[in-house]
Amino acid sequence: MSDASETLGLLDRIHGTVSVVGSMNADYTVTTERLPGPGETVNGSPLRILPGGKSGNQAAAAALLGADVRMFGAVGSDANADFLLGKLTDAGVDVSGVRHVTGASGTTVITVDANGENTIVYSPGSNASVDVEYVTSARDALTEADVLGLCLESPIDTVTAAARLCRESGVTVLLNDSPFTPVLPPELIAAADILLVNEHEMAQLLGIDEPADGDWNGFDWTAALERLRAFGFEKAIVTLGGDGSVVLDATAAGRSSATAGDPRVTRIAPVRVDAVDTTGCGDSFMGTVLAGLASGFELHEAARLASYVSAYAATGHGAQASYGTAARIRERFGGDER
Repeated sequence: MSDASETLGLLDRIHGTVSVVGSMNADYTVTTERLPGPGETVNGSPLRILPGGKSGNQAAAAALLGADVRMFGAVGSDANADFLLGKLTDAGVDVSGVRHVTGASGTTVITVDANGENTIVYSPGSNASVDVEYVTSARDALTEADVLGLCLESPIDTVTAAARLCRESGVTVLLNDSPFTPVLPPELIAAADILLVNEHEMAQLLGIDEPADGDWNGFDWTAALERLRAFGFEKAIVTLGGDGSVVLDATAAGRSSATAGDPRVTRIAPVRVDAVDTTGCGDSFMGTVLAGLASGFELHEAARLASYVSAYAATGHGAQASYGTAARIRERFGGDER
């Protein structure tokens, strides 16, 4: 059995319940030959409005893989509200707990260049109304899950309250420090079980110097793990863009690892594709990890599967619009060859 088939075989084992608290946005997306510089105007494609929001994306990705996903957040009183909820429902997400408020729903303005790179401007809208009172009122439904997914497109007090409520109920909490916040509240760190960041965010958060040449292959990941533990996390996934990811797991001392010398450090190889649009790829990675953790996967197993799911997302346009079902991902990468 090939490594791809073994990893993609995990898709058959997706189950369990995921709660996601956070943002839903309408993504106003234009593609250009290249991203404009300051003060510059470039020609773009016709405007497309696509479903997004980091939390909504993560929920959709997990549901498409087969997890039982419940979304908690808020939409406005505009036409985008029904659009966003309809797309999440189509992906299999339970949106019955989403709050409706007066005003605009969350939006993002996204420009994507010919190489698939993007710039994003975020306007919170209704997402700003996802407050502590709302999370507390949803406690019973929220804490029925196996795992909770959080990012930082919601007020930090709300994120902290949700993490604390779920941690007290024995729910595993996965925190995505994105949009990046360099100073996290101690209460949030204490309530979160696993951190998900990219390499630049990790370096800033832990006060670590990045490699001068930008090559992370020779980086001292064991030292990073120790800094992470001192910061307050025993487990983390650090994504490296097109170079894969690294799983740091202080509890995995007795496990065989892909990284020689320290079984607590596992390097996850990238899955190579011709990228069309990288918008939402990180969220599909997060959603896969959520689905994997809810299904009882080890953290390194969830990260390996997430490499395939996020690579698939890079081959299509938009965020949720580019996500695949378990069957489509298996077909794309040959996971049925078992």
